[in-house]
Amino acid sequence: MDDFYEVFAGWARKTSLESALKRFKGRLTAEELDEFEAEYRRHLSGVITAGPPIIHGPREPWYAGPNASADTYWPALERYIRGDLSWPDDRIQSLDGSSNKVIAYTPRPKESSWDAKGLVVGYVQSGKTTNFTAVIAKAADVGYKFVIVLSGIHNGLRKQTQERLDEQLHMLTPTKWKQLTNADDDFRAPAMQSTALLHVDDSGVILAVVKKNAAVLKRLDKWLQPAVKQRALTDVPTLIIDDEADQASVETRTINPLIRGIIEKLPKSTYIGYTATPFANILIDPAGGDLYPKDFILNLPEPKGYFGTEKIFGRDAVEGDEANGKDLDGSNMVRIIPDEDVDDVRPLGKTATASFIPSIPPTLENALDWFVLSTAARRARGDAGHSTMLIHTSVKTDIHRQFKGPLNAYVERLSKRWAAGDASTKDRLRALWESETGKVHSSEFDLKSIDFDAVSAKVEDVLSVCRIVIDNFRSDDRLDYSTDGQIAIAVGGNTLSRGLTLEGLTVSYFVRAAGAYDTLLQMARWFGFRPGYEDLPRIWMTEELRQWFRHLATVEREIRLDIERYESENLTPTEFGVRIRTHPTLRITAKMGAAIPAYASYGGRRVQTRYFRTQDSEWLLHNKDAADGLVSRVRTKGIQGDILDSGSVLFRDVDADDVLTFLGDYHVHKDSPDLDAELIAKYVVKQRRKNRLDKWNLAILAAEPGKEKGFVRLGGFDFGRIVRSQLKDDGLERADIKTLMSKDHRAVDFIPKTVARKLSEGALMDARDKDATVHRKGLLLLYPIDPVSEPLEQNKDSRKPLNAVEDVIGVALVFPGAADDTSPVAQTYVSVDLTDAEIESDQEELDELVGAGSN
Repeated sequence: MDDFYEVFAGWARKTSLESALKRFKGRLTAEELDEFEAEYRRHLSGVITAGPPIIHGPREPWYAGPNASADTYWPALERYIRGDLSWPDDRIQSLDGSSNKVIAYTPRPKESSWDAKGLVVGYVQSGKTTNFTAVIAKAADVGYKFVIVLSGIHNGLRKQTQERLDEQLHMLTPTKWKQLTNADDDFRAPAMQSTALLHVDDSGVILAVVKKNAAVLKRLDKWLQPAVKQRALTDVPTLIIDDEADQASVETRTINPLIRGIIEKLPKSTYIGYTATPFANILIDPAGGDLYPKDFILNLPEPKGYFGTEKIFGRDAVEGDEANGKDLDGSNMVRIIPDEDVDDVRPLGKTATASFIPSIPPTLENALDWFVLSTAARRARGDAGHSTMLIHTSVKTDIHRQFKGPLNAYVERLSKRWAAGDASTKDRLRALWESETGKVHSSEFDLKSIDFDAVSAKVEDVLSVCRIVIDNFRSDDRLDYSTDGQIAIAVGGNTLSRGLTLEGLTVSYFVRAAGAYDTLLQMARWFGFRPGYEDLPRIWMTEELRQWFRHLATVEREIRLDIERYESENLTPTEFGVRIRTHPTLRITAKMGAAIPAYASYGGRRVQTRYFRTQDSEWLLHNKDAADGLVSRVRTKGIQGDILDSGSVLFRDVDADDVLTFLGDYHVHKDSPDLDAELIAKYVVKQRRKNRLDKWNLAILAAEPGKEKGFVRLGGFDFGRIVRSQLKDDGLERADIKTLMSKDHRAVDFIPKTVARKLSEGALMDARDKDATVHRKGLLLLYPIDPVSEPLEQNKDSRKPLNAVEDVIGVALVFPGAADDTSPVAQTYVSVDLTDAEIESDQEELDELVGAGSN
């Protein structure tokens, strides 16, 4: 019966479950039909619940997963991934689950005409190509007959994508693919006529991998014309994959209309954008008939072992994060480039470009030396793979070219001195090796440590084959990984900043100025996988850039949380837009589309202090007096505090007026707009009209008895101080403790700590809304913080003592209600006009690459 079920399931996914039941009604008993239906629904439920978060339109999911006996393309790809690529089971399951879910929310190929549009949000250098390869394979298995892959704007990325699809699709089932392009040739004048689409049957799938270039897309559009005239496309299910979907596809004069024109010629078309920077895509006007992902937005999971923004730079706290959590601190792999060194590698202003000659400042010397050492260490570990260093200082191709001489001279000089046994050179490299390996320990990644002697034995080999490559859209010299074990120092701009994988990227030297989220993230080629050398990557950049990337990690996290929350609330992409946190300096994207202010409500949120002026005695004492006054007023009104099992004290049913008085008096750091007393007061006033937030619970989160670091006296009570150390190297005149609250603190007034810690963040808020004693109350928490606050031993790499001159009082608030509350108050941040800022733009290069005169 298993074989018979697979026939039943195959028919169900071609038409519908109802059609399959009718078709098999006379061939199976009623009990067997019920069993088959239950089994099919179980598989379908597994696809829906096990896959990654997705917000989707009204179309019901239909794809219940691969069919081993009937499918051709996915089983071949799975065997290849499992065997040739040696992927572990959990990674294959993740790929299978995410691609299943994408297919489930696309139209069933047997439907009549449709125009579906979706978006898949991944991470930079995280395996998006493999995901859409799996989607293509499964789409082919269910009946899609024409696949168009729009692969970036650069020849390098298009060629790389074509080679990947050749290897993972065409070569695995060579008789099943009819290719219109190859690795050497983009879409030109294929021998196959478009009218052949009229005769497409089960014998194969037509595939084209094309650049998003005006001349190329016009040729594709023209090629389709005869098929349009003969109505050859009416029954040709077509899948369009738009790789780097935020680049060129959105709000461009030529590429966007051409893509839309091609889609309009295809009566059965599913367009799926893939990007790690979805800002422009989710701001497209949904009413404009454009490429807005009206059918679904899917959030790919972060792969195991992936080096992403958050892992490297850390991020700010968002809902659900724990206090003093090391996971949010980031790695210790970033090295700061001082301003004087930036001047040596990047011209100051446009007028200086023509005469600028770069030099090798001390930080670039260190980066070059570390690249040699880290590559030598990989060789000493038996790793003979590619090794690349990226130098990205400017978009200007003239600047790239000027780097070749100084870099060649440096490598040649280092090589000669090493070969001659120069003692000072060897001592310098030994000191650098010991310093860097002391900051990032190999044991953190379960790797064996390696001593300098083993590394030094490979240095000469590395230097002998290391080459300088200038890779930009005007250069003839390009990165080439076609032969094994390439060692290259690559200097470039936009050709190295989108989609193209820099194999074995170990060291990055990055000072490129950019003013938008998407541009910055796409230029960050250091993200990805570093198997066997996770301890060796390093990034040199300015402190400002480091802060920007930390902010972007927070933005990414919140976007993904929005998708998860909207999925749980059954909201569609046309009902609720994914929100993007703004920044006071950076633009979100140059293509703001139909963007409008997304006002934030305090409903269902918690806000907390994280920045403190630890050297401002007057500021700190003022806040202590404000807390003392609040507790005194509460006690004067006869409210008795309950001592909790943690040593904290809880006062119930505090008047909202007393809370607002305290918040108006308490000084909040200027970098904490969420805690603006006026905005909170406006929100509370609106809520009080609905008989909510009239009463608050007040908790003083003191240290457990025996663990306190001295005491603070508030309202006549002595409260044990807690420890909150600060992050190292913030670079600004403030102390950043990152996270004040622990998860259980938001339920301290109605759930025991031991119970709260076992519940998820969502479960805690649900419990709060359902608990009659607190569902209309706010919760105000005060934290008496030890002014010294030494970090825990395991956090000393990323944290340092707070060292405040007076006691520190932290504040947090928990609001009942839902995040889509109808009482919005303000945006998290505001952006500034950057029209006159000296920030480099890649628009000139983009225009030239996608314009009508280029192919």
